[in-house]
Amino acid sequence: MQPIQPLPFQADFEQPGDDEADTIQEMVEVMRSIGDKTYEDTGHGLRTVHAKSHALIQGTLHVLDGLPPAYAQGAFATPGHYPVIMRLSTNPGDILADSVSTPRGLAIKIIGVAGERLPGSEGDRTQDFVMQNAPAFTAPDPKAFLKTLKLLAKTTDRAEGLKKALSAVLRGTEKVVEAFGGESPTLKSLGGHPQTHVLGETFYTMVPVLYGPYFAKLSVAPVSAELIALTDAPVDLKDKPDGLRQAACESLAQHGGVWEVRVQLGVDIDKTPIEDASVQWPENLSPYVAVARIEIPIQSAWDEERAARIDDGMAFSPWHGLAAHRPLGGIMRSRKPAYEMSARLRGQRNGCPMHEPTADVRP
Repeated sequence: MQPIQPLPFQADFEQPGDDEADTIQEMVEVMRSIGDKTYEDTGHGLRTVHAKSHALIQGTLHVLDGLPPAYAQGAFATPGHYPVIMRLSTNPGDILADSVSTPRGLAIKIIGVAGERLPGSEGDRTQDFVMQNAPAFTAPDPKAFLKTLKLLAKTTDRAEGLKKALSAVLRGTEKVVEAFGGESPTLKSLGGHPQTHVLGETFYTMVPVLYGPYFAKLSVAPVSAELIALTDAPVDLKDKPDGLRQAACESLAQHGGVWEVRVQLGVDIDKTPIEDASVQWPENLSPYVAVARIEIPIQSAWDEERAARIDDGMAFSPWHGLAAHRPLGGIMRSRKPAYEMSARLRGQRNGCPMHEPTADVRP
């Protein structure tokens, strides 16, 4: 395959809608309503999305040596080793039994990176990436995403037994769709995700960020044999409300794990667009290329102390990091005030302001 020609980013690649600010404000209000409902019911400040964690793990990110110049950008500009924190989760804003099967998320915090910072993260030396186990977003733009968010808000913390039954129906429907070569992100987001092992997933930013002078999507994929064996592996969640967490903890306590960080550079503003988040960028035009490896030693992957330190004490946002990785597009623009509101609300309600870790982190 011929080397790709990455397309330099231009400011006019971003095209905010005329009413985008109003849409984003409404989105923030809907997300706050989710946080208000779960706080009313639990007395604890939860994330308004991805509230339930399944693994809270720490290790080391190794930036690879000899990267082609286009891929040696930002946090991956020079070979090096950085502490990293990974939080694996599922997407609802309430804490549900894992038999309500929904898409999985991965939040990464790289610690000790240097460079010009994004506004609001000055003085810190961390880089966050927020991912989900899908190569493209479920909605093309903030207005379409707001419709989905309103639907999720209406179901927050209501009739978990009904949600379990609905999830089983949706999983069956999704199997039929996939049997005919299709896939439905909507079915998966509402509870139709297959009941598979969370550690076998490949995660994607879904929407682009700056990548130095270019723009790109990022991915994190399992590469150690033990993790690859878990890809699409079924997990028995019957009568196991925290079955995904239990399965992740058992695996990481025996094997640890190795993941690869990969980058897909934008090459064509129509075929690898910025504003339409629902488009999967063709890998035949621009394949994902490895830029780093994440090594996680054998460890206890979840306990109450880690939950207090990471779930309650840290926020993960694509807007927290280097200017070289500024988030792009309407979905990313909507995330900034929404994530800031969620983190601020959690800090106030739990009496635990958010803080950024230094290089001195404990595995």
